[in-house]
Amino acid sequence: MKELGITDRLIHSTVRIECQDAAGNISSGSGFIFGFARSGDRCFPGLITNKHVVRGAVKGKFHMTLRAADGGPSLGHHVATEIADFEGQCFMHPDPNVDLAVFPLGPFLNEEEQLGRDYFYIMLDDSTLPQPEFIESLSSMEDIIMIGYPNGIWDTHNNLPVIRKGITATHPARSFGGKDEFLIDAACFPGSSGSPVFLCNIGSYPGKEGNLIVGTRLGLLGVLYAGPQHTATGEIVLAPVPTNQKPISVSSIPNNLGLVIQAKKIRDFDVLFRTFM
Repeated sequence: MKELGITDRLIHSTVRIECQDAAGNISSGSGFIFGFARSGDRCFPGLITNKHVVRGAVKGKFHMTLRAADGGPSLGHHVATEIADFEGQCFMHPDPNVDLAVFPLGPFLNEEEQLGRDYFYIMLDDSTLPQPEFIESLSSMEDIIMIGYPNGIWDTHNNLPVIRKGITATHPARSFGGKDEFLIDAACFPGSSGSPVFLCNIGSYPGKEGNLIVGTRLGLLGVLYAGPQHTATGEIVLAPVPTNQKPISVSSIPNNLGLVIQAKKIRDFDVLFRTFM
């Protein structure tokens, strides 16, 4: 297998999630694969996304890339598999104010393996999460990338996500608004919910004093879950009868800011997965 570069590895950790509710409405979101409750070489794979992505989903669908003979990804060859009672099979973060959910992938992958399907994916784990002292050492403005499926857009042939680049808009170690989250300055559209947000400096990065440091920094900073929006009102037209006013047309417009749940909240799921041990 040809060695994959850093960002090429990261894109294979993400999964496009399609959900169907009881009324047959289809929606899409983003997720990424993470290994929980690691013990030696063993861990439990889970698909991290947001609660609001899976809420009401009676069916879920994943698109997984098959593994090539050389052990790498067989681009252009992927399988769409449906999951029944999708929401019911997910673990919800115990804090109702933390919009994170995890679908346990182990049983799904075991069933697929019995059907002769061997998938290629990259599993992030605890080693991807920066230590608190490292997060504190960062500045308020750092380069980030976000990987996901904005507006459901993806490379349908190769089953690959879209990479967006931006910066942190608030310090990733500070609790924005008193919550364990921070802001990024990046284009965040529907479908991006559940996208992993990475600190990503490849080759060099600026030090706090403005000097250039040679090296690479990479770490999972958090999970996108929302974006502040402002509204634009359409033309206001009054109907001829004054008591019958025409409603104002209102639409929501993203303002290129995203709310990201701090990565440390991912660790809260470990205790749930340890019940399988």
